[in-house]
Amino acid sequence: MSDKHDRPADPTGTQELDVVIVGAGFSGLYALYRMRELGLSALVLEAGSGVGGTWYWNRYPGARCDVESVDYSYSFSPELEQEWEWSERYPPQPEILRYLNRVADRFDLRPDIRLNARVTSAVYDEAANRWAIETEEGARFSATHCILATGMLSIVNRPDFKGLESFRGDWYHSARWPEEGVDLRGQRVGVIGTGSTGIQLITTIAREAAEVVVFQRTANFSLPAWNRPLDPEVAREIKGSYRERRLLARNSPVGTTMPFNEKTAAECSGEEIEREFEARWAYGGFQMLGAFADLVVSADSNRLAADFVRGKIAEIVQDPEVADRLMPRDHPIGTKRICVDTGYYETYNRPNVKLVDVRRAPIAEITPTGIRTTDAEYELDTIVFATGFDAMTGALMNIDIRGRGGQTIQEKWADGPRTYLGLTTAGFPNLFIVTGPGSPSVLSNMVVSIEQHIEWISDLLAYVRERGYDCVEPTAEAEDEWVAYVTEVASATLHPAANSWYNGANIPGKPRIFMPYVGGVGAYRELCDKVAAGGYEGFAMSASRVPVTSG
Repeated sequence: MSDKHDRPADPTGTQELDVVIVGAGFSGLYALYRMRELGLSALVLEAGSGVGGTWYWNRYPGARCDVESVDYSYSFSPELEQEWEWSERYPPQPEILRYLNRVADRFDLRPDIRLNARVTSAVYDEAANRWAIETEEGARFSATHCILATGMLSIVNRPDFKGLESFRGDWYHSARWPEEGVDLRGQRVGVIGTGSTGIQLITTIAREAAEVVVFQRTANFSLPAWNRPLDPEVAREIKGSYRERRLLARNSPVGTTMPFNEKTAAECSGEEIEREFEARWAYGGFQMLGAFADLVVSADSNRLAADFVRGKIAEIVQDPEVADRLMPRDHPIGTKRICVDTGYYETYNRPNVKLVDVRRAPIAEITPTGIRTTDAEYELDTIVFATGFDAMTGALMNIDIRGRGGQTIQEKWADGPRTYLGLTTAGFPNLFIVTGPGSPSVLSNMVVSIEQHIEWISDLLAYVRERGYDCVEPTAEAEDEWVAYVTEVASATLHPAANSWYNGANIPGKPRIFMPYVGGVGAYRELCDKVAAGGYEGFAMSASRVPVTSG
């Protein structure tokens, strides 16, 4: 069935709006809801054929969230909280997608969502103080404000292997999995990549494929999810105390109710340390990262946690040589995205799963019949690339965004992203980034961070409009101070020691800058609230081209 939001915009005219929102995932849907609450005309432009954002595109086998379902959900509607029933502790992709479609329907958001509308340019018109936005099909829009809800994991890190075009089998990227699915029964499947996606995918397809050959360059730490159906009684208890639970999450370091030990490892005996690690392993998920207050600050404390997980790998994986290859040794635990799995290490005990260390024997080329490394050839029917994303900045750099003086965001960010609060960037008035570089973003429960960002942007727009201003942007000084502060906070941790997508290490030529703010969700919220309470300190506001500087 087709309706008005499925059709492309009339390419002969320009639609005038207060706000254009790019992206229809968690961020875009909530942004639309809040803009309507302000009484603003708003439209969401979405590249995909459905809402869902990350959860629309990433439909590979085994895809699920690594944050518990009861926390990975909107808090703005108590009615929605009570109505929706999650089926599992960690929600699978199809269920999250159903949830987001339910949100779109329940709040009647679809009339203001344009699907199949990939934004290619957003250019600021200084004379009119408006953004001129254009889609791939040539549809044009004009808006006072532009909210980039493009997601942190949107632009695929596409495979670039010699000989790929010669491969006679099928190949897929995990982030562009066919909607109809892929039948891998009886297939010899090669998987390249062992990050979060690869770990979920490998565990799932190993139960179906005849043979799975895993090509691993970097071993990653993975922790057990102990996923299970969500007990109805537990769900009722959570729903009965959702307000308190949400408040705790908003003020926590990572946006969940995970407890953090206030003691450092140095303050504990060996027996206490072991007991703490065992308890957190038994609970599952990201709990291990809260074992000690100095776990991502002290190399000694971190080594204890890493050794504990390596010990668990040795216990689980029966072949000592395979176990050794699966043990990460090139980065501190928690400094790259921690994986959460359901039986990943156990998968290597299956007779149909083989691990290939491509750091020792790199992939030389893809052949018509499979993959050849420098020391062996592997015959395959299907190749799956779980090679990740151009994270955090990729989606923004993929759009021709031009601010004052025609400066592109690519030029502005040539040496690394520069933002104020992770929300705005100087020289690009009325442009907002949701969970951008310089905010907790990917180091947090994204839904908590998304809601905080959208609400903060909404409050700022209300403030601006109430005072008769029509233009707001950060000052260069405020931006410089924030960038320096984000770098300073990261430098006090072990994070910069890792080659991770947090600092762009997975993309050749990308500036090596640690992008997220590591100070924690609660601390970040306090800083943002302080800026707002001070009359939006660090922002310049203007009406009729007369500038007014706050702070």
